[in-house]
Amino acid sequence: MYLYSFLEEHLSQTWQSTTLVVVFLIGAGVLVRNRLAASDAGAVPDEGVSVRNLFELLVEGLADQAKAIMGEDYRSYFPIVGAIFFFILLGNITGLVPGLGDGSTGDVNTALAWAIISFVTYNYVGIRQHGWKYIYQFMGPALMEIELGGKHYHVRVLAPVFLPLELVLHAARLLTLTVRLVANMFADHAVVAVWITIVPVVIPAVFMGLGLFVAFLQAFVFALLTMIYIGQALEEPH
Repeated sequence: MYLYSFLEEHLSQTWQSTTLVVVFLIGAGVLVRNRLAASDAGAVPDEGVSVRNLFELLVEGLADQAKAIMGEDYRSYFPIVGAIFFFILLGNITGLVPGLGDGSTGDVNTALAWAIISFVTYNYVGIRQHGWKYIYQFMGPALMEIELGGKHYHVRVLAPVFLPLELVLHAARLLTLTVRLVANMFADHAVVAVWITIVPVVIPAVFMGLGLFVAFLQAFVFALLTMIYIGQALEEPH
């Protein structure tokens, strides 16, 4: 018996676990907003180790990475990166909690959905930044430059070779993002479940600690790759 079994006839486990994560994130967002609306604007940090301090540390670290990778305009794209990170992190963690079943991120549909969001986001950023010239990202280097009518044009001689290859590689990012997340979380949850069954005390705690690290690592890698893709999309093609 686990939490999702009560409604499983009407909603799949993935839908229920996803809803749980979304509700938690919305609730956390409301709490943060209320704290910021307080008289001290939430400027005074909590004493000692607290959930707030932990999340502020995570956000600050993630923001520093975003700035280093995406540049000074990182604030425009940081909300989607943060949403990806915290959803995947909480989705991974719920899969480690006894009685909650597998986390939502262990389902290929959820992982693929976030991969699509990441894919669409960075391509949209590139198109908005460069317009039709964004296609140059996929056409290889400009080997020569010619001038016609007072305008300079970069000639990409290898475009017929690079274009189909680059398009395939970019489409493959959907597969790699999905498989990386699903495979790692499935393996991690399976190991924890096996040890809980065999030795219900002490040893499973060790693997759950390792699982918590893997949950964080996979969320960070997914967000990091999204930042890298956005950073690449923002670069001027050469």
